[in-house]
Amino acid sequence: MKHNLLGNLAAILFLFCFVLPTLAERHWIDGVAVQSGATVELTARDGYINTPDGAGIYMWGYAHADGAMQYPGPTLILNQGASVIVNLRNNLETNVSIVFPGQTNVTASGGVQGALTREAPPGGNVSYTFTANRPGTYLYHSGTRQDLQVEMGLVGALIVRPPAITQAYEHVQTSFDQEYLFMLSECDPVVHREVELGHPARADMTAFWPVYWFINGRCGPDTMVAASVTWLPNQPYDCSPMMEPGERLLLRLIGAGRDPHPYHLHGNNATIIARDGRLLESQPGVSGPDIAQSDFTITVAPGQTTDAIFEWTGYKLGWDIYGHSSTNDPLMPHEYAPDHGKPLPVTLPNMMDLTYGAHYGGSPFLGDVGMLPPAGNQGLNPYGAFMYMWHSHNEKEIVNNNVFPGGMLTMMMIMPPSTNMMMGVGP
Repeated sequence: MKHNLLGNLAAILFLFCFVLPTLAERHWIDGVAVQSGATVELTARDGYINTPDGAGIYMWGYAHADGAMQYPGPTLILNQGASVIVNLRNNLETNVSIVFPGQTNVTASGGVQGALTREAPPGGNVSYTFTANRPGTYLYHSGTRQDLQVEMGLVGALIVRPPAITQAYEHVQTSFDQEYLFMLSECDPVVHREVELGHPARADMTAFWPVYWFINGRCGPDTMVAASVTWLPNQPYDCSPMMEPGERLLLRLIGAGRDPHPYHLHGNNATIIARDGRLLESQPGVSGPDIAQSDFTITVAPGQTTDAIFEWTGYKLGWDIYGHSSTNDPLMPHEYAPDHGKPLPVTLPNMMDLTYGAHYGGSPFLGDVGMLPPAGNQGLNPYGAFMYMWHSHNEKEIVNNNVFPGGMLTMMMIMPPSTNMMMGVGP
């Protein structure tokens, strides 16, 4: 246990050294951009994923073409109105399939008929065709013995963009500056061990007891390591949200497992603008998200998708987040003006009386850093960011098989203005 905990803490120390220097521009969700009329090749195959406590878990997953199995499957990104053919090839020893909740008029050909859709037998193929008529956040997953096959990893995200790609839906009130995917799932390694040993019939789903919890297929703190690192070959997607004050972050949350997950956002509420790819509007196509919901904990149900907008400006904190000493100092962009020049409402102790957290930059003010012991150490927060843990509010879900910290956990970083810190590239 001590070794695992030290390993997790070491990973946290390393990831901030690894992630922070890779600062670029606007963040877009990683995935496979699918042009209208294109065929997407997916292959169902097996492999292993890694967890921060040193476990290797046997998985089934969708691979892109002849690539490695990945968990979750490739995020498919389409433009509204695009038609697509998804060709599924099966390298597993059992029938598999794909269903596309939220998509209409899906047709399937090849393979054999299953309970919900046509299935690819071992070594076989099946093709699915549909047109992505409505923008939004969706998922796709196996439609064959879903209780087992979704748990084993046969699940992925599907994003449909409207013509204005910096909007989540066809209304200006759904505009965003950056977007992040939060695909939430869980894992019972006992089930995976039975399947690995060739006994899927012995996997008792009535005794399901997860001990690992994932964001985008990774347990914290691996959620914060950069995308596509070599030591996580089957878990390419990260989740390390960053923003500057005043930006609008689009959070695309997906319940990709069998349990509901209350996802908690420290620092501010988020505004829920859509569920299941449908805008929360009283007059479809006219009013915009006028029945949106504001909450600081978003419960994501199994199979459900939720789109939310998160903003942060330091609104009503009661003190000047930039440490301005006078109201005569110029306002920073998006600064909450009534708090301009207000002092920090506490007196900081002497440095010798402080215990320094890993994310403390040496100053309580955004964009300001100070020297940390020993000998002027710069710490793990060289930009003077404000950092908030974003995590499942079901506390048992922020561990890795009882080792804290981990599980469904990442860190939000509020960066000072004009640091050019956003990661990712445009679609």
